[in-house]
Amino acid sequence: MQETKDILKRVRKIEIKTRRMSSQIFSGHYHSAFKGRGMAFSEVREYQYGDDVRNIDWNVTARFNTPFIKIFEEERELTVMLLIDVSASNMFGTTHSFKSEVITEIAAVLAFSAIQNNDKVGVIFFSSKVEKFISPAKGRSHILRIIREMLDFKAEETGTNIEEALRYLTNAIKKKCTAFVLSDFMDKDFKTAIQIANRKHDLAAIRISDIGEKQLPNMGLIKVKDPETNQQIYIDTSDSRLRDAYQKHFEKQQLRITDTFKRSGVDTVDVNTGQDYVKPLIKLFKMRENRF
Repeated sequence: MQETKDILKRVRKIEIKTRRMSSQIFSGHYHSAFKGRGMAFSEVREYQYGDDVRNIDWNVTARFNTPFIKIFEEERELTVMLLIDVSASNMFGTTHSFKSEVITEIAAVLAFSAIQNNDKVGVIFFSSKVEKFISPAKGRSHILRIIREMLDFKAEETGTNIEEALRYLTNAIKKKCTAFVLSDFMDKDFKTAIQIANRKHDLAAIRISDIGEKQLPNMGLIKVKDPETNQQIYIDTSDSRLRDAYQKHFEKQQLRITDTFKRSGVDTVDVNTGQDYVKPLIKLFKMRENRF
């Protein structure tokens, strides 16, 4: 019972913070950055000088013997899918937050921004397999359920398989949607899967990292553990060559992932656990605003 109360308290805390941010900071950016499915017919009116003749409704024109044109409005409603990495590598953080906590807050901001624009929101939790699928729906109670799931979710697997999550998205969501992949992207190769998914849907990637992953501190001989494989080894962090090799390997991996996004046409931003995620999200929205 106490555990349930604690979770509800954490849900409420995240709701207060992220809902305010989504309404005060992100709502305008979200609306202009993520367009609807197209233009839907609204009404007809009499032709006025300067109107596009291609929009003339010839049936109504013939009936009233005077030109009428069709008026179209943007079809705003979207389906937004959040692909949330729940693998063990996200249970890591050397500053004030774990990567998983940052993912939860960003997902909540995106979800509240979506429902303020009357969009549906769904979730795919994934590790080395698809752990859970929540169908897209609208409303505050639905968003609070998603937040509660994110806070309390216990993955069955520890690894990461982004390709499987993207394949599931492509098969499960038949119509085009806007999909955010929130992950540290510690996976081998998902290039083909992300290209296929982005051809059908509109993908954006939010990569979460921690400063402790980029550089090894000089702490002498330490035991380290891979949270996804549970493999443990001893390393001598006082060896400068080892630290340099580790940093170069990390940077090489990050460049490979960035290149995958670029070649796939997927917009991406990096968020560090020790930094405010507001600026990166606004940067992502502005990337997309500039396309239109």
